[in-house]
Amino acid sequence: MISLETISRVRLDHFKHGRSIKEIVRLRGISRNSVRKIIRSDGISEPHYDRGKQTYPKLGDFIGRLEAMLELNEKRSRKERFRMTRVFDDLRREGFEGRYDSVRRFAKQWRIARQSGIGEAFIPLSFAPGEAYQFDWSTEGISLDGILVNVKVAHFRLCYSRMPFLIAYPRETQEMVFDAHDQAFAFFGGTCGRGIYDNMPTAVDAILTGKERRFNARFLKLCAHYLMEPTACSPAAGWEKGQVENQVKNGRDAFFKPRQQAQKLAELNARLHEQMVERAKRMSHPDLPDKTVWEVFQEERRCLVPFKRPFVGYLEKTVSVARTCLVRFERNKYSVKAEAIGRPVQIHAYANRIVILQNGKIVGEHERCFGRGKAIYNPWHYVPILARKPGAIRNGAPFKELHLPWAMTKIQARLAALPDGDRQMVDILLAAHEQGLDAVEAACVQALKEGLRSCAAVLNILSRQKTPPPPPKIDPPEHLRLLMPPVVDCARYDLAPPFATRKAPHGAA
Repeated sequence: MISLETISRVRLDHFKHGRSIKEIVRLRGISRNSVRKIIRSDGISEPHYDRGKQTYPKLGDFIGRLEAMLELNEKRSRKERFRMTRVFDDLRREGFEGRYDSVRRFAKQWRIARQSGIGEAFIPLSFAPGEAYQFDWSTEGISLDGILVNVKVAHFRLCYSRMPFLIAYPRETQEMVFDAHDQAFAFFGGTCGRGIYDNMPTAVDAILTGKERRFNARFLKLCAHYLMEPTACSPAAGWEKGQVENQVKNGRDAFFKPRQQAQKLAELNARLHEQMVERAKRMSHPDLPDKTVWEVFQEERRCLVPFKRPFVGYLEKTVSVARTCLVRFERNKYSVKAEAIGRPVQIHAYANRIVILQNGKIVGEHERCFGRGKAIYNPWHYVPILARKPGAIRNGAPFKELHLPWAMTKIQARLAALPDGDRQMVDILLAAHEQGLDAVEAACVQALKEGLRSCAAVLNILSRQKTPPPPPKIDPPEHLRLLMPPVVDCARYDLAPPFATRKAPHGAA
């Protein structure tokens, strides 16, 4: 290939020294055509070779098959798409004996040929106040109680004001989606007329043709409750909700670097709320640079559909109650009242609590546990069983977590030295279960002041402190009312004759 230095010398020979093409050919040792091409060119540029048509001597019989494989590969999602080395291996299994470079070059030319004249471009979107919001999930690493864990962060973003909202959960199940919407709309003070989502399985049951979707029935109840119309993006088209996609990326740098540390998720969410509001008050709005995001958000609030009450969203499951007063849910056990044994119960799993019902009556309520193999007890569920098995108060697993007030703990410690101390303490716990812990604690305080420690003394004080309710007032019917109400006059008894002068009744001795 002719170098730039040779091109410069040829041009100097012809234009400056006036040498002919024949002389330049003899002097420089290059062909006439090359000299003519250099002289006729407008300036000096580095020469390059353009191949008119790439030949594929080995690949020729496999071009059709390779094109079909490339076409199929392009239809796959980005995560499932094969690399060219995998396509080359599949082609070798079908009898191709050429090199990898020929497959790679053909694939490159194939992609260039099928590209349109316009590259990947986007159209800026514009939204009216209160028109729409965007929602997405992200996975972030934090230190929770000294343990490195991944949490799911729900991201909301109002499209007009760009106001964000973030809240972290252990998972991204449907009850977490419901609670995230409740928390976000309560913070915003209302909701928009339209919500833009991706095709998450907690909202979309099936992707139909075009923009048609079959949404989950429970998710549609949420939308109907908040008077909001859901819109799902096209598959693998994140630019249709680009604002929240950028929020996920920028929020990771703003809120989760360096790694967040917290004892509980509630502490983390409170910190995220403070940082989120502070950042909104500091950042200027991209379309209204003279105002902050927080100021534009206050203006948009007036256009939102008012938030009236949260949506009651939960996961329901029917289970049986074991003889140990425990029900199993998500590899953990939760206690219920002893009266629930023998009949099925319904578990309502919320984002942060578990409510257990039987025939519409609550028989257990606990904070939701996201670990494995744990038993969550409420000791008061087992107190009625102690009436028949008082010895279980010492080694019963539920009673390891029984935390009594100060005076009741003192009474329990003194009763532990007595032979029948367990039975007496069980009677006190049964009284607390029936009449309330505060009333029994007050009776124990009074007993300690008087130097008493027995169950009988505590129950006696409790009965004396208990004021009976007044008798109900009875209104007699009209036909039983007295026409002349009696007059209370005790002086009439002074007018009665003495006892000795009274006539003896008939038949008296």
